[in-house]
Amino acid sequence: MAAPFVLDADHRTFRRTVRDLARTEFLPGYLRRAGGEEFPHQEVKRLAAAGLLDLVLDVEHGGQGADLIALGLACEEVGYADPNLGYVLFATNLVVPLLAAHPEPAVRDWAARIATGDALACYAVTEPVGGSDAAALRTRADRVDGGWRLTGEKTSVTQAPHADVAIVLAQTEPGSRARGIGCFLVETAEETVSSQRFADPGFKPLGRGSVTMDGTFVPDERVLAAPGDGLQRILAEFDLSRTVIALTCVGAAQRALDLAASWATEREAFGRPIAVNQGVSFPIAEHTTYLEAVRALAYSTLGLRMAGEPHTTQAAMLKWWAPRVAFAAIQEAVVLHGHVGWSEEMPLQALLRDVSGYQIGDGTPQIQKLVIARDVLGRSALES
Repeated sequence: MAAPFVLDADHRTFRRTVRDLARTEFLPGYLRRAGGEEFPHQEVKRLAAAGLLDLVLDVEHGGQGADLIALGLACEEVGYADPNLGYVLFATNLVVPLLAAHPEPAVRDWAARIATGDALACYAVTEPVGGSDAAALRTRADRVDGGWRLTGEKTSVTQAPHADVAIVLAQTEPGSRARGIGCFLVETAEETVSSQRFADPGFKPLGRGSVTMDGTFVPDERVLAAPGDGLQRILAEFDLSRTVIALTCVGAAQRALDLAASWATEREAFGRPIAVNQGVSFPIAEHTTYLEAVRALAYSTLGLRMAGEPHTTQAAMLKWWAPRVAFAAIQEAVVLHGHVGWSEEMPLQALLRDVSGYQIGDGTPQIQKLVIARDVLGRSALES
């Protein structure tokens, strides 16, 4: 009988190393950073110096060659200290291998710059008229001499206000849906590219906005996936991003519960710590259980991906469930702190706002449940 999953000695050592870094260098400044719109360049450079931005890039391409369990651990630990930096960590680890494996040196150069924190990338997929139906894109890519011209608007793009390059899905054959979608690397400094920042309650340091292209030329050497391959290339990455989003949320929620546990043992009412009251201790126990369940499913899903096994359904489960579990845990921590938890002098309100965005980004709960239902009931049962 196979042994239950446990971290090996190398993974435990790695986790301790990342935890020390995150809680020493990132945790103390989280509340200040979360309240402003300044991108955390210094902190991202520190992630790069620690080898965390090219963590899963293979050694042959200049990366650390770590496995996906290590990526999950890093997301959880950095998410504990700062869920915004957790996003930068996992998003960059998706971008860098994609660009580093490209045959063109100019594209690989972008991978190197992003891995060192000298440049930033964003994924531009969602459009104003729809996000969940990724095959129904209206952004157009027209073939021209030496490349393509892209026209259209992408919206709800995280890091758009700061990104140097955008990974853009565009339709090359209107009406063909997935068969005509290609993937293109767009340099945002181009005169034909513009961006607008949105006013959001959370994720303020990273920013969210639009990316509009008005006949933007993309040379053939910056095509990341040929027409017909673009959508599948990105959707395959969603299974990974949805899994590590779960662990980033778990990290943030664990910090909130740790704060609540500390408060419960220190705060006194009627001459004794409030932790002796089951109305305080039981919610902490319950949410700790929920987080542990999410954590177990997430690392199991990473294991499936490493083994080359199907894991789309598990990733969908994590994407709708983990942010909800994390949000509920943080909200409970706010309540357990009483009036202190309502204050913005503590990180709980910032954690609540930042985690709330994960409930929508990278696929709504409704779409994730549809993915799961199709697997359980069969696609034909839902279409009849």
